Amino acid sequence: MKTKILIFFSLVLLGLSSVSAQLKLPRESQMQSVIQTIGDTTVAVVYHRPNVKDRKVFDGLEKYGAVWRTGANENTTFEVSNDVKINGQLLPKGKYGLHTIPNKDEWTIIFNKVNNEWGSFAYDQKQDALRVTAKPLKTELQETMMFNFDNVKATTADAVIVWERIKVPFTIDVGDVVGRTLTDIRQQLANAKADDFRTPAQAAGWVLNSKMTANYEEALKWIDASVKARETYGNLTTKARLLNALNRKTEAIATAEKAVAMGKAATPIVDTTGLEKMVNEWKTSK
Repeated sequence: MKTKILIFFSLVLLGLSSVSAQLKLPRESQMQSVIQTIGDTTVAVVYHRPNVKDRKVFDGLEKYGAVWRTGANENTTFEVSNDVKINGQLLPKGKYGLHTIPNKDEWTIIFNKVNNEWGSFAYDQKQDALRVTAKPLKTELQETMMFNFDNVKATTADAVIVWERIKVPFTIDVGDVVGRTLTDIRQQLANAKADDFRTPAQAAGWVLNSKMTANYEEALKWIDASVKARETYGNLTTKARLLNALNRKTEAIATAEKAVAMGKAATPIVDTTGLEKMVNEWKTSK
């Protein structure tokens, strides 16, 4: 009988344990995901946000010279979809545990290959993929720790750690966005179906709108492939603009006028006012 009772209570406790494991309880330091696109590269930081709560944080709660999880709860993660440079040093694409070593005049930013630990308690320096240094700056009181992105440009941005009255920026450089994009375009066009008129038109339009003059001749081949697959108001307009940019004005005007006629004959009618104005300007500048 005692054995049966023990088995019964064991099953009850096991059931309660299973129920407890499924509970999703709110945390004092809440999770946040911050994602920034830089060129063709996605940068994602996932962390938990502790609060100051009237405490001395740096050289207090977080000791100078000690590895810090750079947040709360699980270790902060830092993920990049392409190889990047952090403060000028290479970091291969991937997902990392982000730790820091705060000091008064200089911080060490650590990107560790292990990204699924609790805090920094199991941190192993041998697993570091990269360490860089950064300068802490004074700022207004930030009660809840945060990561943000600042100075976002075509190929660079600053990731910034902010808490208490300190902010620590480090620069992310994603490198040759144009080169990678062109390589990707060429690969996609090589594998495109014969009736795919959209992909080459998008590629040619990107080159034109980005004013990549060295690639205009190549873009013209792409837009010709689009027009061959299916003539549309859009791809004829792009072709006309490319021809004009290559100083082939007679062909540009003829192509644009064909696009205008197609637009006016369409259902519903396309507003061709802008293109017609452009054609008139081309004619007067011949």
